[in-house]
Amino acid sequence: MHTELADRFGINYPIFGFTPSQDVAAAISRAGGFGVLGCVRFNDTDELDDALEWMHENTDGRPFGVDVVMPAKIPTEGSKTDLASMIPPEHKAFVERVLDDLGVPPLPNGERVDAGVLGWLHSVARSHVDVAMEHARKYGQIKLIANALGSPPADVIQLAHDNGVLVAALAGAKEHARHHVDAGVDIVIAQGYEGGGHTGEVTSMILWPELVDAVGDEAPVLAAGGVGSGRQMAAAIALGAQGVWMGTYWLTAAEYRLGMEPDAQGPSTVQKALLKATSRDTVRRSIYSGKPARLLKTRWTDAWDAPGAPEALPMPLQNLLVAEAHTRISRADDPDVVAMPAGQIVGRCNEITPVADLIADLVDEYERAVARMNATLTTSV
Repeated sequence: MHTELADRFGINYPIFGFTPSQDVAAAISRAGGFGVLGCVRFNDTDELDDALEWMHENTDGRPFGVDVVMPAKIPTEGSKTDLASMIPPEHKAFVERVLDDLGVPPLPNGERVDAGVLGWLHSVARSHVDVAMEHARKYGQIKLIANALGSPPADVIQLAHDNGVLVAALAGAKEHARHHVDAGVDIVIAQGYEGGGHTGEVTSMILWPELVDAVGDEAPVLAAGGVGSGRQMAAAIALGAQGVWMGTYWLTAAEYRLGMEPDAQGPSTVQKALLKATSRDTVRRSIYSGKPARLLKTRWTDAWDAPGAPEALPMPLQNLLVAEAHTRISRADDPDVVAMPAGQIVGRCNEITPVADLIADLVDEYERAVARMNATLTTSV
């Protein structure tokens, strides 16, 4: 199983796995795919530096990538204090009231956590790029940088290219894909409506071939949104994509240990919520980051949908508003109130499985799907 893009990266399978977990990303690369580490959770560049160093030591020399959140248009940023002053008091009161209603306890000893806030700021995303490029120069294993918010700024694209790193960007519409290619982006990730996290309004079955037709002659297209089986991979390739970009699929990987104590056994609280979810248990809302994103449907999302709930704030104010709430929720050990991006493919995430087995299952089912399609062909005598 290979495509031109897979050959270009020197990987066995054109399976690009996006994940905030360095353990999962490394396991994807070791298993013959291409692990992509999400950087937005790293507020401290030293933490990201340590994570990338660990990946270099645990990927058997195989390539991997990083994902940042960076708008092409550089926003005006104030300090964290300045941003906090822009949050309406009624929003703060609403969050506290909901947490109380859901039985989510406060953080111990007056602890405050900014997890996930700073990583959404443009300036911090640039520091993520700088750390990643330093590693690219030092080790040569980082081969891709992806951006979740459109085309990166021109100087970031040039910096990546100067270091032998390709640039990818997510697109939910044909005009977005066209803009990416014109800006110098190397790979377009066609993110269908079904996908977890930030996603557009067009379903994958429609979007994938539309973007292939629009830019496929100039840049390879990766299919994202609703991919969780080898059959869906085969469909993506049949529609012209050169590989798949998968996120939700890895959340129930055995190696996914985020939010868990080192000696914890069994699935995490988030994984318990994912394991029982069906493909109907997601909603697309702006409450996670300030931009539309598909999330697991829980009592937390229900509270924001209830009458009288405020509208979500724009990015990055919404991140700042809910960051501590997300931390409190993750520590509450209640699967019914988790705050987690997840795509509709979550309905296939039914057990905790090692990454190597997940990839083996994808490849096996892909081969069987292609064999079935080949069997439909007839040869004229």
